[in-house]
Amino acid sequence: MNFSDALRRKLFKAMPLPETSFPMGAFDIASINDTITQALNSAGLNTQTGPMKNVMDTIQQSLAAAGLNPAGPAAHEEGVTIDGFAREIFTPDGRTDARTDEQIDERIDEGPARPTAPPDQATPGQFLSRSFTNHAGTRAYKLYIPSSYSAHSGDPAAVVVMLHGCTQSPDDFAAGTRMNALAEQRGFLVVYPAQSANANGSKCWNWFRTEDQDRDRGEPALIAGITREVVASHRVDERRVFVAGLSSGAAMAVILGATYPDIYAAVGAHSGLPYGAAHDMPSAFGAMKRSTGLAGMPDRSGAGAHRAAGGRGVPTIVFHGDRDHTVHAQNGAEIVEQAVRGHSDAARLKSSIRRGSAAGGRQYTHTVYADAANQPVVEQWVLHGAGHAWSGGSPQGSFTAPGGPDASVEMIRFFHSQPRAGTA
Repeated sequence: MNFSDALRRKLFKAMPLPETSFPMGAFDIASINDTITQALNSAGLNTQTGPMKNVMDTIQQSLAAAGLNPAGPAAHEEGVTIDGFAREIFTPDGRTDARTDEQIDERIDEGPARPTAPPDQATPGQFLSRSFTNHAGTRAYKLYIPSSYSAHSGDPAAVVVMLHGCTQSPDDFAAGTRMNALAEQRGFLVVYPAQSANANGSKCWNWFRTEDQDRDRGEPALIAGITREVVASHRVDERRVFVAGLSSGAAMAVILGATYPDIYAAVGAHSGLPYGAAHDMPSAFGAMKRSTGLAGMPDRSGAGAHRAAGGRGVPTIVFHGDRDHTVHAQNGAEIVEQAVRGHSDAARLKSSIRRGSAAGGRQYTHTVYADAANQPVVEQWVLHGAGHAWSGGSPQGSFTAPGGPDASVEMIRFFHSQPRAGTA
């Protein structure tokens, strides 16, 4: 980790998170910047050129990361950062470092900064950039079409919608999850909606706002619209459309499963939160840092949600690290509980537990909930010692933990094992 990364971490930790509901613009950030600059200048340090300019840039980035950026959309509640930084340190061999913040601070010169992800260029299919607009706004998205896809012959393709986490992009998320490579192997399309910085300054999906938790409103309407557009313009099996995400993207994937079960046949949530876990910014911070329990949350089949065909509920697979310091691990358990409750025959679901170790050494506990026909409808993967990162991902992407069970492979296995929704 270089000096700037270490300073950014220290500044971010030192700044209080906004725990009230007043607008972020109530902070006079310009005065804060002026005070810092004057203090450095009075010490004979030039903040316009040389090393101190880099320090000032780091301070600006830290303020922005905390949602305190007067020039951008983070100056009001719609643009607040709800994920923040992951707490893992990424080492040269791709392993995550589970040391405490104090240990990290003591060894700030160790290791490189987390790599940024280049576009996924290792697969022979097409990776297209597109845009979608409806009554809720406009979002860009990327679409991966595998080389085996044909608009005229063969079986219709499945579709997987992938929702990135905060600070990520479709290219970054594609590289980190290796989902395009899996699509090339299995012949499905992958859709990567991109959150706009105008909607959230750190590109988090706004899962915590009530206006973004209902059918036909806000971001759920936008993502569902993108999905429908891809389905309508390609040779797709409408009964095999799935949605998955990481962190804020996982929370939004859960919302989509609750509000659009007629579109999405199954949900994958990695390091996310249950449906209705928050209704505004303060409650979002509370849910992320300490589980608030399911009491008071809307049921996935309750108001604003719609039951899937046959009342089965939407099959769901959940991954969560039990040392996640960004989104408390209990949130993953609550996604599982909501998914089990949403099943029409929840009382008769049978559970089985398996403990194992991934090839990279990560220990995990895998729980499967199956119906009377022994069909898995909910799966939970608890990743022991893991933090806020995509399990089994590539170090070419951000927020990945290469040493764990491959979440991408397991999600696709789970998705494709589900009976096709709707009529045959």
